[in-house]
Amino acid sequence: MATEIKFVDTTIRDGHQSLWALNMKTGMMLSVLPDLDKAGFDAIEFTVLTAQIRKMGKDLGEDALEWLKRGTALNTKTELRLHGGIRGGLSKVPLSACRLLAQMVFDHGIHVNRTSNPWNDFDEFKEELDDLKALGMKTVLNVIYSESPKHTNEYWLERIKKAAEIKPYRICFKDVGGLLTPERVRELTPIYTENVGDIELEFHAHSNNGLSPLNALEVAKGGIKYIHTSVPPLANGTSQPSIFNVAQNLRALGFDAVIDEEPLRAAEEKLNIIAKREHLPIGEPRVFDQAVYTHQVPGGMISNLAYQLKIVGMGDKLQETLEEAVKVREEFGYPIMVTPLSQFVGSQAAMNVITGERYKQVSDEVIQYSLGLWGREPVTGMNQDVRAKILDRPRGREWANWEPPDPSLKELRHQYGENISDEELILRVFGGDEGFNAMGVASTPEDFLSARQPLVALVEQLSKKSGFTHVVVQKGDMSLSMSGSGE
Repeated sequence: MATEIKFVDTTIRDGHQSLWALNMKTGMMLSVLPDLDKAGFDAIEFTVLTAQIRKMGKDLGEDALEWLKRGTALNTKTELRLHGGIRGGLSKVPLSACRLLAQMVFDHGIHVNRTSNPWNDFDEFKEELDDLKALGMKTVLNVIYSESPKHTNEYWLERIKKAAEIKPYRICFKDVGGLLTPERVRELTPIYTENVGDIELEFHAHSNNGLSPLNALEVAKGGIKYIHTSVPPLANGTSQPSIFNVAQNLRALGFDAVIDEEPLRAAEEKLNIIAKREHLPIGEPRVFDQAVYTHQVPGGMISNLAYQLKIVGMGDKLQETLEEAVKVREEFGYPIMVTPLSQFVGSQAAMNVITGERYKQVSDEVIQYSLGLWGREPVTGMNQDVRAKILDRPRGREWANWEPPDPSLKELRHQYGENISDEELILRVFGGDEGFNAMGVASTPEDFLSARQPLVALVEQLSKKSGFTHVVVQKGDMSLSMSGSGE
């Protein structure tokens, strides 16, 4: 019997976040969720609420908790997942509010999450995992791939063993930068499979360098049975590989790819309509770029750096900034280029180029990083001369004496309103006043399909009327003609 390969869908979470910057409204996501639910995925990554609450409120005028409530009520077959945990680095959101949100997600039926420590520091992460277990949440723990002189096979062996020791639900071999090659996958997959005991493995890779569809086949050959994919147009590019491509190639290799593509074709059609109407990009396969392995700056960040340089009249300095990022990353102790660490490296490289003097200006986040507030490794892993230069300034001394505030829910209610609901408290804490005040009523699939498709609505209305004889609608080189016969 062929080996079964099952899939985790990332379309409305990582595909949406990587390619469309979380710009889908509730009705758009709800319109494709039933199709995803019918396809037989092992799980669907459903939400990254900590980011969506502010984004949907401030930019889309919607309540992200409506997406949580409506989506979980609509889904009937497939396990839904949260992306993230309780803690999120040096969060400005009080831990009490983070716990309340995690409980709210759990109460709506989402009992699995996938999350990371950006340093793969699983001794530090154990407290987070224990808190999630106490809540009832099963955690898929990422071991994030990176390349540098310190990220050797011995490093991966030690980190994978540490991840297995704390007993997560599953372990995910994660390539956030799209850096893996098929050769490297063949080297590392046995290190995973031989050192996790009875913990099941997943594979999650971004397609930044065009190799993730090939790497998905290699991990399957190596014994990993759960692969993350997305539905076009939210596949490829900086997202995950296409479910259609990966499933087809796995079957050609003799695997049993457990997925029903028919409902996913309907989802693809709807997503293409959304992309065209909202002027959103179509994910396309990337060509291989060897330079990615030098600077490792994520693709989306490169465009942001180019914009930063352009507005200060230094648009011709992008290549110099990328070369500076190589030096900064080395001096920072080779952080994995994942949010937020990649932003610290890239932004500092841009500051160094713009000012013409290395570390003349630094951000609060880089000071916090140097103090170990974003993870323990920088304290000993950084170039100590650079670390001393960063901290030897008044702002550095201020942050050295900082203690994170941790108000209770009672104290937060005193701040935001004694009688407000848990939902309003969450929306105000995570979204801010601006995000909360911008919220309207979330759209539905019906709103989206009617109000956002005026030509379809017009045709439907005319087809129900009597007495018309001939109607022609023309746009560009497309024309539609309808004829009636009086009564």
